[in-house]
Amino acid sequence: MQASSAWIPPGGTLGGIVAEARQRADALISERADLSARARDVSGVPAFGAALRGDRVAVIAEVKRRSPSKGWINADISAADQAIAYARGGAAAISVLTEGAHFGGSNEDLTVVRDAVAIPVIKKDFHIDTIQLLEAKAIGASAALLIARALSPDDLPRMTEFAREIGLDVLVEVRDDDELRRALDAGATIVGINNRNLETLVIDPATAEGLLGAIPGDVIAVAESGVQTTTDVERYARAGADAILVGSAISAAPDPALAVQALAAVRRVGRGH
Repeated sequence: MQASSAWIPPGGTLGGIVAEARQRADALISERADLSARARDVSGVPAFGAALRGDRVAVIAEVKRRSPSKGWINADISAADQAIAYARGGAAAISVLTEGAHFGGSNEDLTVVRDAVAIPVIKKDFHIDTIQLLEAKAIGASAALLIARALSPDDLPRMTEFAREIGLDVLVEVRDDDELRRALDAGATIVGINNRNLETLVIDPATAEGLLGAIPGDVIAVAESGVQTTTDVERYARAGADAILVGSAISAAPDPALAVQALAAVRRVGRGH
């Protein structure tokens, strides 16, 4: 872990994708009135956070066609069929990558998943403007991802508060002590520890193990990236994870329902503070 005393804009792969996300967010500005109206009309969306609390480590199962680190994982994946299989296997929620250029996703993937399953759906993208959170709410997402490394100390609490105002849960993703402190100061109730450095794309499985214990017991703690086996889930459960987010391993699995079922059987230990 490496904490930073002063925030600087991200570089590497994350920096490039964030710059592209800014262009996409700017293009949405003219649609704010329409998105606001659609967001107000959304009803009956299941709560993301509530679905992650239980006796077992909750599985957030991701629909993932490709990634910058792996290239194509499953180019022919049907978002709806994959989500149905995940739900059948015991997933607590579905993560849908909606970024197109690097992950092969789309908003349409999220809407078809939302219509196909009764469990919550999180919009996983590079959200750097409130207009994107409004879009997430408008298309029926239960939650959206916020990456602390991609958001300045002013933007993170602003985005978190806006999401709260429109009734959208957020998963705030962090990688070090400083980002965790910023997430908690911003009022995050769901915090993900990403084992992958999104600037270099390198995975360090010890990242989540080292940070999970520092998350207060009333905040939902999620371990992300590099989860492949039941043994991995058990390791993060011992470290205090309430949930895990897994994408590549189950998106590539020949039987995604069975793959999720194997990961969803681990009892939650908790953090005791």
